[in-house]
Amino acid sequence: MAVIEQEAKHRRPHPRSLSGSFIELDLAREVEDLEREPEWETGQNAKTLVKFDDYRVVLTALKARRKVPPHATDGRVSIQVVKGHALLRAEGRTFDLRPGRIVTFDRGILHELEAIDESAILQTIAWPRN
Repeated sequence: MAVIEQEAKHRRPHPRSLSGSFIELDLAREVEDLEREPEWETGQNAKTLVKFDDYRVVLTALKARRKVPPHATDGRVSIQVVKGHALLRAEGRTFDLRPGRIVTFDRGILHELEAIDESAILQTIAWPRN
């Protein structure tokens, strides 16, 4: 029971539904909120903005030079920088991401992110329906 209570303390409350017919988001405000939370002191903070069984939108804030280690997902992914400058590395390629640029890739692709400057990265993940 203590582990569950401890985990619950670290989860942020979600004042609105993460799924619904329409979800409107203010990304600048969401980034500001992430950067005000205690987790930001570690150099990385993230928040799921939209959550359906087959679709997620995740906002990640990274301090300069912070890396998200290599990982893969079973869904198709799009990554765009909404603030700052980051590098996406996948399959021997490096993508230079700044606001206004987007990279998409297929499921199962091992990839990693590195913030060059303090950055906010929007990741959209779509899984196949079963």
